[in-house]
Amino acid sequence: MIAKYHTFGCKLNFAETSTIAEMMADKGIRRANHGEYPDFVVVNSCSVTAEADKKCRQWIRSCHRRYPDARIIVTGCYAQLQPEQIAQIEGVDYVLGQNEKYSITQLVNELCDSLEDGVPPTGRPTGYSLEAQKIRVANIREVEEFHGVHSGDDRTRCFIKVQDGCNYFCTYCTIPFARGKSRNPRIEEVIKDAQSALDQGAKELIITGVNIGDFGRSTGENFIDLLRAFDRLKGDYRVRISSCEPNLLTDEIIDFVANSNHFAPHFHIPLQSGSNEVLAIMKRRYTRELFAERVQHIRKVMPHAFIGVDCMVGVRGETQDCWEDYLTFIKGLDVSQLHVFTYSERANTRMLEMDLYVVPKAERQRRSKILHEVSEDKTKDFYAQHAGRKSIVLWESKKEGDQMSGFTDNYIKVYGPYKKEKINTFEEIVL
Repeated sequence: MIAKYHTFGCKLNFAETSTIAEMMADKGIRRANHGEYPDFVVVNSCSVTAEADKKCRQWIRSCHRRYPDARIIVTGCYAQLQPEQIAQIEGVDYVLGQNEKYSITQLVNELCDSLEDGVPPTGRPTGYSLEAQKIRVANIREVEEFHGVHSGDDRTRCFIKVQDGCNYFCTYCTIPFARGKSRNPRIEEVIKDAQSALDQGAKELIITGVNIGDFGRSTGENFIDLLRAFDRLKGDYRVRISSCEPNLLTDEIIDFVANSNHFAPHFHIPLQSGSNEVLAIMKRRYTRELFAERVQHIRKVMPHAFIGVDCMVGVRGETQDCWEDYLTFIKGLDVSQLHVFTYSERANTRMLEMDLYVVPKAERQRRSKILHEVSEDKTKDFYAQHAGRKSIVLWESKKEGDQMSGFTDNYIKVYGPYKKEKINTFEEIVL
């Protein structure tokens, strides 16, 4: 049996897909090679925007046309939020919720048994009734389990999931409805997985989750102790922290990273808006002044650090005055790159119930374009500031013509002549 996998959305989704593929491989179902016809197609969906939903639907339809005999299984955030909608797409056989995705091998065993019993994979009627479909989606608010995952496709970098869910309920966001409440494993369990990844050859570990700074909520531990445990692992490696809320990214954490043996000077911090008025509408748990303080402290103790920032534009309530205030603030921030999102109305979010100014879609796109241009300027400046500086690069396996690439500790992408023996090794270079 052969399976094909397709992932939409965040790095956490990619790590979860990698784990699902490993679970399937343990049952004798290998990943499809290029050009092979799969028996199963597993789609891990995203639902952060309406566009993400649309892309997922389009891909499923295209996949069904290309592989009409394959069994299509859809999971992820979109599957959790809109299972009936996905079930109605022609070709979809099963819809699995966020918790149910980890029992996929049981489902596949059932399907394999049906095939062995002579049930043909072809000839499924157009427009299944929901009764004929298999929708396995539990109430995510009742889920207590934590399923640890890691990405194993690239031996250079490995994403380690340390936390899932979110208790914040920001007014624009569906993540708490798609991922459930904040939960995590014990530190010792995370470290066991991390050490295993290093023992298998990984050189870079990325700590990931939905709201990683909230680590410890379900075990009575805390995030800084988790970081200290990562710093005590055995091997030649480095660690990156993925996105961390500014109210949870304390000076203690920043100082620890600055003085650690293994943590990279690299931060990704969600801002979402540079207007305090809009941050209040969003129900974010910080002000722009606190955000600026975090950036200033990073620059004080790690001047060369990479700082990426999540920015959303066009949310309800973002008047022209708020937008201009936001733009002025973001231009003045000493950060390295912006990750820009255009606001998309999501069903069942509180923002839709609020009487607020609605930014026209054309204006949303215009503001997004402006922030993308600001981001390009900041990244160019960041790169220019580090020209001539010595840095450590971790070379990756991808070959681009006669070149190979890698990233420095502060996330500057560099290129060099392709040499196979350099793959997954550290090297000091001059930028």
